[in-house]
Amino acid sequence: MRGKRALVAGGAGFIGCVLTEKLVEQGYSVVVVDNLSTGCKEKISHLVDGKRCVFFQHDIVNPIDFQVDLIVNLACPASPPAYQKDPIQTLKTSVIGSLNLLELARKHRAKIVQASTSEVYGSPLKHPQSENYWGNVNPIGIRSCYDEGKRAAETLFFDYHRQYGIDIKIMRIFNTYGPQMDIDDGRAVSNFVKQAVLNEPITIYGDGKQTRSFCYVDDLVYGIMKLINVSADFTGPVNIGNSEEITLRTLAEEIKMLANSSSPIIFKALPSDDPQNRKPDLTLAHEVLGWEPKISREYGLLKTIEFFRQTLSNKKNHKHQEVSL
Repeated sequence: MRGKRALVAGGAGFIGCVLTEKLVEQGYSVVVVDNLSTGCKEKISHLVDGKRCVFFQHDIVNPIDFQVDLIVNLACPASPPAYQKDPIQTLKTSVIGSLNLLELARKHRAKIVQASTSEVYGSPLKHPQSENYWGNVNPIGIRSCYDEGKRAAETLFFDYHRQYGIDIKIMRIFNTYGPQMDIDDGRAVSNFVKQAVLNEPITIYGDGKQTRSFCYVDDLVYGIMKLINVSADFTGPVNIGNSEEITLRTLAEEIKMLANSSSPIIFKALPSDDPQNRKPDLTLAHEVLGWEPKISREYGLLKTIEFFRQTLSNKKNHKHQEVSL
């Protein structure tokens, strides 16, 4: 009997590389597919051996075919600076990319897991957000290429489930942080940590009273694994994140303290369509998956700060070596 085969689209990204490592540990042979628009092949280089893990640089906007049992779709830039850089491509990735992966699942009768997002709730009028909330999304705003793309992808997944009986799972991922983040990601944790480590001004957009709930990446990936292994009659969507809410002002102060930074905290204008509050209702994840986050924010932030220090030090040394040459 052949071993389990998985395809991870976006597997060279932040969450993708951590999930790929976990799947390999669990005995899967993994095909990582990534166009490297925001991913980095070095994140999985220690795993790629031609047997347990192989890598293909490919954009899922174009069809692809591998014999697999499991597909996890993490392919799409997730930070506003990245997905707003080419909004049409972002929308195509969510819609056409999902369509191609669903056709792959249909051909091989594979289970397929979609990484949706808390952004499907938009700027929520309900707090916290449960899975039965339909959201409050601006369909023509600068964030809509991502928000509406993910909403359309969920529609496609459920239509393939209803029409073709495909085994689908949909997770709505809330703000995630941890080692392997892109230091230039552009979102709150990465911005604050990088600025704190460099003792540069920590920049908050808006008054800092807006709230988020941040989940450490290891907790998130554990939740994804629970979703992968749950019975076929559960499709989701299910929220996966952390329900411990914090203002961005408090987050900036915590990071400054933990990094032992001298950075001042400054404020700039709030971007368009930026939601005021974001917090998951995790009741369904607890009841169906038996999952809840375990890792404290202090531990997670310290690990993230350590990773950023090392990454920034390596970049500095690399530039110094280039100058010396």
